[in-house]
Amino acid sequence: MPLNKTLRIVVIGAGGVASALAPALDALDGVEVVQIFSRSLDRAISLATRLANAQAIDSLSDTAAADLYLIAVKDDAIADVVSALPPVDQESVVAHTSGSVGIDVLSISGCRTGVFYPLQTFSPGREVKVGSIPFFIEGCDAVTTGFLKQLAFRMSGRVYDADGDTRRLMHVAAVFACNFTNHLWAIAADLLAVRGIPFDVLSPLLEETLHKAFTASPSEGQTGPARRGDTRVMDAHRKMLDDCQARIYDLISQSIMQRYDTLRSDKDTCGGV
Repeated sequence: MPLNKTLRIVVIGAGGVASALAPALDALDGVEVVQIFSRSLDRAISLATRLANAQAIDSLSDTAAADLYLIAVKDDAIADVVSALPPVDQESVVAHTSGSVGIDVLSISGCRTGVFYPLQTFSPGREVKVGSIPFFIEGCDAVTTGFLKQLAFRMSGRVYDADGDTRRLMHVAAVFACNFTNHLWAIAADLLAVRGIPFDVLSPLLEETLHKAFTASPSEGQTGPARRGDTRVMDAHRKMLDDCQARIYDLISQSIMQRYDTLRSDKDTCGGV
């Protein structure tokens, strides 16, 4: 499917992923997002008004003819969306944006299928720089893969092939790196709030931690009492935590100690927090 003609796209969904991708796609030369679907018409209208000429719909039976149907909904809703789509041209592409759902869920569409997975965290009201997002692509055949990769390259310089197993592994890694880490920040903020201390006092610490992770490696940048095997400090920490926090503290500390146990020596001078 060449991109030398006006490419018509229907975006199914109006959440964080759709709200980031739809405007970026609509801004491309020769590309038009013609419809935004959401079960909430208000949400569909809100996103559609940010685009040049998109129609807001809340019924999939009203879906227009398009070259690409991009499904950006919750993972457990993808199959229901595909089942509810009206018949589409066999040369059209139906793709979803999930990292953890396989391409096979789209097979009942009866047309070309693919995955257009942006590795990023999306939240309502937060703008992201789409040009810096890595996109991971899978197609039902080489032509479809090429079409989706070509479209992704027009949005970002970081585009990769990734089958379902690879995407699922990446999604798990992203959960550890993003979702779990953010929850730990939330616990830290709660602990500080007890004494009226603002969370932003941790900003220099977090910035340096992230800097080390990418200039050296997360493994080399690890510091702290578990890294040093300082059980006295860890015992004192546990006394300040509730039961749930203490269980999290223990599990992560044990994981850190197991990783570094073979590397630790009497001369280990690992410092920092």
